Amino acid sequence: MAISPLYAALLLVGIIPLVIFGDAPGSAFGTLGAVLGCWLLLGIIDLSLAAPARKVRIERELPGRVRLGEPVESRVLITNLGRGMHAQFRDLWEPSAGAGRMRDRVVIPAGERRALTHTLHPWRRGDRTTAGVVIRSWGPLHLLARQATISAPSRVRVLPPFNSRRHLPSRVMRLRELDGATTLQVRGQGTEFDSLRDYVRGDDVRSIDWRATARKQDLVVRTWRPERDRQVIIVIDTGRAAAARIGDETRLDTAIEASLLLAALASQAGDRVSLIAYDRRVRARVHDASGATLLSKMVESMATVEPELIETAWNDIPRLVREFTTQRALVVLLTTAEHAAASRPLLEMLPDITRKHLVVVASASDPSVAELVTTLGDREQVLRAAAAERATLDARRVERAITQSGAVPISAPPLDLPPLLADQYLELKKAGRL
Repeated sequence: MAISPLYAALLLVGIIPLVIFGDAPGSAFGTLGAVLGCWLLLGIIDLSLAAPARKVRIERELPGRVRLGEPVESRVLITNLGRGMHAQFRDLWEPSAGAGRMRDRVVIPAGERRALTHTLHPWRRGDRTTAGVVIRSWGPLHLLARQATISAPSRVRVLPPFNSRRHLPSRVMRLRELDGATTLQVRGQGTEFDSLRDYVRGDDVRSIDWRATARKQDLVVRTWRPERDRQVIIVIDTGRAAAARIGDETRLDTAIEASLLLAALASQAGDRVSLIAYDRRVRARVHDASGATLLSKMVESMATVEPELIETAWNDIPRLVREFTTQRALVVLLTTAEHAAASRPLLEMLPDITRKHLVVVASASDPSVAELVTTLGDREQVLRAAAAERATLDARRVERAITQSGAVPISAPPLDLPPLLADQYLELKKAGRL
């Protein structure tokens, strides 16, 4: 049962006679009892005339999934199975669904149905859920209401936004240049022979095919393209370090953005991409995918993954990589590599995996640390600058250790890390290392 503000005010009015007839207690209490009794009788009558709140049927129309940042239209269909209802409805979406204040007043005659439409603005990935709706069925005087919570569970899966896809066209163009598919004055770089063509000014003389030139009696050059059908294995660290926030997103969200851009580019290059999200157990897994289904599988598998507040078991990574492939592959580790003590398990594991595979360790850095180093004012700012300088030196030490282990370190702010990782992939293709 719910009480309206109007009815609460009417009950308070019953106190007025007590103030007016304060010198005659018997008369005051008699008048007070009469007024309160009148209001109570009106409330009982109003409540009895209210339609039963549970005699409704709830149906939902909701998309199954949507990208983070896109609005979601939620439609609730309410069918009245009892007598005419003057009701107030509230949908029980969790706060991260971005539902706002979803309270609607609606009149539903007996046997009819009404639709309530709202727009959700989710601000977190994952499954955003609602348990049901709360219904208040008011009486004709709007004094008291019957209230019930109707179970109508539903969810919408919010996928990673993939904002870094804006960098994809420019990287695909560079990939085509490497393939020799773009009309240029220079030959496409690569490691696999592609075709022969006539020499044009600007071609590298080392690419001249002298046998073909002798047969044709004119200069002929070889064109090359990067090797295709190579294996790219992306390992995303979902341990406690991934829960740290840089700006408006966690390190895990940055890693997901970087992995999506790299996977899209590698798929365009004809390589096979596998992904694993791991801390002490596998949180998500995509194996040997390519083509149009690759990104769909990745965003679906990573949508509900959240950082776990435990240390990552780095010694398991070589075994997990062997489960994907026994051939040489590009292994990309998306993690946090800034502190020597915290990165020790990672550094101890790297030699085991770099002996056979090409390894890139990508980490999101905090741009505010660089700003603190140059901010020297009062004593507090100096202390912060010293701490930031120490953190910067620690990160450089870890990068040197990664390089000495045979891996390639990459560190950049969250917005710059995805394109930088894609550029590193193109550089490895161009150098013939992949």
